[in-house]
Amino acid sequence: MHYRELGRTHRTVSSIGLGTWQLGADWGDVQESDALAVLDASVDAGVTFFDTADVYGDGRSEQLIGRYLSQNPGHSITVATKMGRRQEQLPENYVLENFRAWTSRSRANLGVERLDLVQLHCPPSQVFESDEVYDALETLVSEDVISNYGFSVETADQALAAIARPGTATIQIILNAFRLKPLDAVLPAAREAGVGIIARVPLASGLLTGKYTEQTTFAANDHRNYNRDGSAFDVGETFSGVDFETGVAAAREFAALVASLGPAGVTPATAALAWVAQLPGVSTVIPGARNPGQAEANAFAGSVPELGAAFDDGVHRIYDEYFRQSIHSRW
Repeated sequence: MHYRELGRTHRTVSSIGLGTWQLGADWGDVQESDALAVLDASVDAGVTFFDTADVYGDGRSEQLIGRYLSQNPGHSITVATKMGRRQEQLPENYVLENFRAWTSRSRANLGVERLDLVQLHCPPSQVFESDEVYDALETLVSEDVISNYGFSVETADQALAAIARPGTATIQIILNAFRLKPLDAVLPAAREAGVGIIARVPLASGLLTGKYTEQTTFAANDHRNYNRDGSAFDVGETFSGVDFETGVAAAREFAALVASLGPAGVTPATAALAWVAQLPGVSTVIPGARNPGQAEANAFAGSVPELGAAFDDGVHRIYDEYFRQSIHSRW
């Protein structure tokens, strides 16, 4: 596993972290013992960064992580949580009084006095321009309630607005082989400012595993089913906003690229994670895992040798052919 500095937090974290949305059981049942086994397998494989949110299972994901932390004293894990999605998405809700309440709940869920990193969870665009929001976040730092703050964003413009603020430690953004827009301006700006990049949805909701076909179906409570049209939340969070059938076709080409230019024995999923993790400026990548085997396979991507320029060219070729025209201007 490779390790990186997480932006202005100045913490060292694994290049492959763990996203824990699925542990909240928002899209499929997850038993507590299974969730704790995923956390344990991830740490055993070298993972030192967990990403969660107060809305994942309405706090269940945070609570499970808190239980794991209490059972493993002396750990070197950095936990990033997110806040703001449990209330209506109105700019006027992003005020210090609410921030205090939200972080208090997350601290209780996680069983900690101070949160390592709190990210505003894809707030309305106006929030990124509000001096009062940044002042409120700085107040939480001064009160020793949080150590650092960052933003989970939907668009490149939101990311750039937050990066320009001196207190922003990290930006979490969708970045994968089927969503390349952050490479244009966001990653260069973050590198220049010393802001960490947390890459989410790195497998395009599973498309980049190469396991889906046009006939693949998903459970009714799975966002890959109910949010394909963006009716529940931003459509860019599901399959990275890519049309499913187009994504399946592109995933076949990606798998062929891995077979021809990837290291021997590396799966499409591992190569997809490694490609993101190896981008200059990326601090950590946060795939989810539903069982220990997936957690171990994900972590392995953190030790894959450099994929090289020819592989990178292939990723860009697939993107240009299948996605650039339809999605590049959207986020």
